[in-house]
Amino acid sequence: MEKRATFSSTTIGLIFIAPMLLLIFVFFYWPSGQALYWAFTLEQPWGGGNQWVGLQNFQQLLSDPVYWNSITRSLVFGLASTAIAMGVALVLALFTDRELRFHRAYRSIFVWPYAIAAPALGLAFRFILAPEAGLLSVLNSVWPNIWNPALDGKDAMIAVIIAFSWKYIGYNFIFFLSALAAIPRSLIEAAAMDGAGPARRVADIQLPLLTPTLFFLLVINITESFQDSFGIVDIMTQGGPARATELMVYKIYFDGFKGLDYSGAAAQSIILMGLVVLLTIVQFRFIERRVHYK
Repeated sequence: MEKRATFSSTTIGLIFIAPMLLLIFVFFYWPSGQALYWAFTLEQPWGGGNQWVGLQNFQQLLSDPVYWNSITRSLVFGLASTAIAMGVALVLALFTDRELRFHRAYRSIFVWPYAIAAPALGLAFRFILAPEAGLLSVLNSVWPNIWNPALDGKDAMIAVIIAFSWKYIGYNFIFFLSALAAIPRSLIEAAAMDGAGPARRVADIQLPLLTPTLFFLLVINITESFQDSFGIVDIMTQGGPARATELMVYKIYFDGFKGLDYSGAAAQSIILMGLVVLLTIVQFRFIERRVHYK
């Protein structure tokens, strides 16, 4: 018969959960409540309290083409970085799982990028991809101005996508490698004995069994691309050139802390949260159907 540990005193249980409840309130509920308050109010020009304006902040945002451009850029950034990070991580995990030479070293090395802070990563890639001093300066010496993130918006977007993807390759690699290790070797060996090559075994056995992990990482990567891209964008491009890399999360920072439009920034944060929730619902509604949990 199963035995459960119970507290004879309610006070002891409350003492244990109090620190976590305090953290959740201070860093989640209180900021969320403040954002909701600012989103539906408008600060007076010279202080003196906030005036209730209802949906006026949202109406101004949704009628602004600049804001819609930031939404489009965020969607492009999220889809591209997710595809690259998950695709490269899956390939690396498949090769490492086959226990090629030095595979134990690869398991450690491929994880390191995720441990690097986003601002430090952005600074490193800002130098690596610099047109005048980085690795790509060789291309510019052969084909002048073929790569210039400081002036070309497409090059700048490609640069931040590469930097963000490189960081999350390590994160995805951990989960893919763990999921591959959980697949029974007897299935792989039986397929090999039947004459199936490595590519056929991946397509018919490993990928179908990886669908729960693929779905989980898809949700996490898309969510993180909308939230965790600020540090890289701020260090590498600061939203430029000509707002070509001004993603939603960076626009919230720019309008709120530099433009001092707290109400507009709060409304943007609410829209960003709603968009992330909507994308998550869509993924669970349409993509999870193809997931095989057994």
